[in-house]
Formats: sequence, structure tokens, C-alpha cells
Amino acid sequence: MSPSLTALFCLGLCLGQQVTAAQSGPLPKPSLRALPSSLVPLERSVTIWCQGPPGVDLYRLEKLGSKKYEDQNFLSISAMKTSHAGRYRCSYQNGSQWSLPSDHLELVATGVFDKPLLTAHPSPVVPPGGDVTLKCQSQYGFDQFALYKEGDAGFYKRLEKRYLADFPMAPVTTAHSGTYRCYSFSNVSPYLWSSPSNPMVLTVTGPSVTPSQPPTEAASSTTADPCSSPLPRGGDSRLPERVGGLARQDHTQGNLVRICLGAVVLILLLGVVAEDWHSQRGAPRPRLKQRPLPPLPQTQCGCQEEHLRQNPGLAASKSQMV
Repeated sequence: MSPSLTALFCLGLCLGQQVTAAQSGPLPKPSLRALPSSLVPLERSVTIWCQGPPGVDLYRLEKLGSKKYEDQNFLSISAMKTSHAGRYRCSYQNGSQWSLPSDHLELVATGVFDKPLLTAHPSPVVPPGGDVTLKCQSQYGFDQFALYKEGDAGFYKRLEKRYLADFPMAPVTTAHSGTYRCYSFSNVSPYLWSSPSNPMVLTVTGPSVTPSQPPTEAASSTTADPCSSPLPRGGDSRLPERVGGLARQDHTQGNLVRICLGAVVLILLLGVVAEDWHSQRGAPRPRLKQRPLPPLPQTQCGCQEEHLRQNPGLAASKSQMV
């Protein structure tokens, strides 16, 4: 092989190794969600969905701590039980490579215990700029409480010693108006919650231009320990979409790089083939030597006739038998 062909071949190998290295990078993680909600009353249905990029070879959906998994992208629960509550995650496989695992989904069973009582102090009717505290009280010795406002994506969690949790709001704006409910549960079983409290309507009278603030102590609690909340908070609801968008953008740029490198390798290989064909075109072709055909096998009939010619007595006796 000429030096130019050797150089092109080595260059093609190097580019091929770069393409292989680019393809061996980690696959972006999928998303995992529960429909219609990750808070599921007992005996209600829920479906857990895992979503990755198009063309996935295999999905794996698993419940952490149980050693149970499904090789599919969904899990349909027709009737919620306490055994279904817990943390879930999923991943997918393309070829021999597994993706990064999804963020954990914490599936909560509600209605396991009696509902707590939710009240507003000093009053559920508050002027703008005033102060109000929502109190969630349980008859059981629960040490954790969660406050939910209808229409919001997240919860405000509050860790208390026993029986009662306060959710102070100050200063109050018209954005705080709405319907609230609270739940109580234990840190020992963080995915088994009570029934929701009766709805409590908070009304803020008069106009207000101050932006809405979450409950003061609840916000400080979630900031200090963001992993303690089993559900995403309202301010973080768009974060998975941004992360997913960046991952898709990086994945798209990686595909473009691989396509360009593949095109360069293909052009170089075509050049090598063309040069080799051109060099062989002018060389004289060697003449092929004609090999003699093998002798035809003698048929059984021909062997018998030859044998009869050599033994005429046998031929006469054969004719008498006929």
C-alpha cells in the first residue's frame, strides 16, 4: 500500500475512534410522572409513566427498596394500596448502553388515617399586608404536616414535634386567596398520609400589588432540607423541563458531530477505493489457465455391456434366462 493510502487509512481509523467515543457518552435521563397525581387516595387508580427519547430499545421501571421492576415504560395501578406507596425511578437502554436514571417519583397513598383540622388565625378574612397563620392539627401524634393550595403545583411541608403545625403567612397579598387543605403523616412512614382536611377558604380583601409569598416558615424548612419534601415545590416545577431541554440540545449537537465525522470517514474510504481501482486499472490482467474437465463417470449400463463383451458365454446364458 502506498504511503498516501496508509495515511488516509490511519486518519479514517482515528476519526472512527472519535465517533465511537462520542457515542459512548451517557444517555440523557428520562422523565417519570404519575397521572393524574402522585397523591393517590386508597382504592383509586393511578398510572406511572416513563418517557425517554424516540427509538428506545428497552425501558425499566422499578420501585426502590423492593427489588421489583417492570421492563416497560408504564405501571398501571387499578386500586391504590399502601404497598404501592414509595419511591420509583426508571431508565432505558439503547443497544448495550443504559441511560442515567430518572429523578425519583414519590408515590403517596392518602386516606390511610383520619383527616386533620385546618383553621386560620386570627381569621380566614385578611386585609392586604396583614398576617395570618394556618394551623393544621391532628388527633394523632404525627410529626409531619403538609399544606396544599388548590391550583398550585407544590406543597408546603412543616416538621413539628406532635399534633400541630403552624403555617404563617406575612405579609398577605391577594394572591394568597384560595382554598387550602392539609395532611398529616409520620416520618416513620413518609408515604402513608392522612385524608385531606376539610377545605378552608382564605380571603384577602382589597387590592394588592405585593408579589405572593409562600408560608414563611414552610419556605425556610424546604430550603434547609429540599430532599425532605416528597413532592416538587411550586417554584421548581419548571426545572425538569429546563434540564430536559438542555439534555436534548446536547444530544442533538452530539448527533450532528457524529454525522459529520461519519461523512468524513466515508469520503476518505471512497478516496482509498477509487485510488486503488485506478492503480489496478492500468496493470495487465493475468491470463487464467484453463483447467481440463474431469473425466465423465461411467454409467452402470456401460459397465455391464463391456463385461458382456469380454465374457460371451455369460451373455448367452443371460439370453436363455430371458
